[in-house]
Amino acid sequence: MNLSLVILSVVAAVPASGFLYQFIGAHRDRRRYTTPGRWVEIGPGQKLYVVEKGSGGPAVLFEAGIAATNLNWHHIQTQVSSFTATASYDRIGLGWSSPCRTLRTPGNISSELHTMLESAGLKPPYILVGHSFGGLVMRRYAAMYPENVAGIVLLDPMRCEEWPPLNPDKQFMIDRGKKLSRYAIPIARFGLARLAATSLLYGSRRFSGRLADAGGIGARHVLQRVTKEVGKMPREVWPIVAAHWSRPSYYAGMQRHVEAVPDTVREMQDADPIHEIPVLVLTPGTSTALSDQCLGKIGDNVRQVIARESAHWIHLDEPELVVDSIREMVAAASPAEIQVTA
Repeated sequence: MNLSLVILSVVAAVPASGFLYQFIGAHRDRRRYTTPGRWVEIGPGQKLYVVEKGSGGPAVLFEAGIAATNLNWHHIQTQVSSFTATASYDRIGLGWSSPCRTLRTPGNISSELHTMLESAGLKPPYILVGHSFGGLVMRRYAAMYPENVAGIVLLDPMRCEEWPPLNPDKQFMIDRGKKLSRYAIPIARFGLARLAATSLLYGSRRFSGRLADAGGIGARHVLQRVTKEVGKMPREVWPIVAAHWSRPSYYAGMQRHVEAVPDTVREMQDADPIHEIPVLVLTPGTSTALSDQCLGKIGDNVRQVIARESAHWIHLDEPELVVDSIREMVAAASPAEIQVTA
């Protein structure tokens, strides 16, 4: 056989093998890791993946950070489900849910969440728990559907003044996030992200490190930060995290969330404060406490607690504080005859 044909065949076989490796792995992941939850249809061809645990009320709803999924709440949800009903989910574009069709702003996401709750038969009132970007989503949901909300717990909610267009200096972070997401989509499509995720969580990390090196300083920074935070999560969810990171759709969804940050800021910077509903804000000890003015923009019944042992991911750094905060909110919203116990 002509040498050039041999070389051409080998070159063609490599991406084809990677594509097949990813296809088989993705099919296996979906079959193996989605049994704890269910899909709830919110529109034609649009489904949200939801994990429900526990019983009683008021139900606690969890909203993750900008690129995180229901897995971020695994350990917290398990503990909270011992004293009330709970639900966590993957937003459209992330995890096991359908791809994005609308701009990833708190208003659009809140509408999708509301439709999901009605379709799933999850009855109000709810205690809303949101981390970072998820905190803005929960604020928006409470403003749109106040009759459904009994209380809110916000974990280091995203601060609009720190992001474009209010802070143009952070535009480079948005641009970097979009670039890395675009870079990751073809890598995932041909199985390299699967290899990298496996290397990162279970192997020597050499392959994931080299892949990050190819992406430059920004990619290495993201890898180091993500590795540190995922290391705090229960080990049993690591394979599912790796499965999410192996999917091209995950990076496409991440890109849609990141590029919508300026629209999110424009939507929320002058949002009306939440009236009467009790709100607890947990602020990490590594951050500046929110001023009374900032707290007043959130609502008229807001209390702030400093999580002194925490950085941004309070639920990973001080899970007991988060669980106790939710327990107090549930107890305050429960009928007097119902006792919320540990």
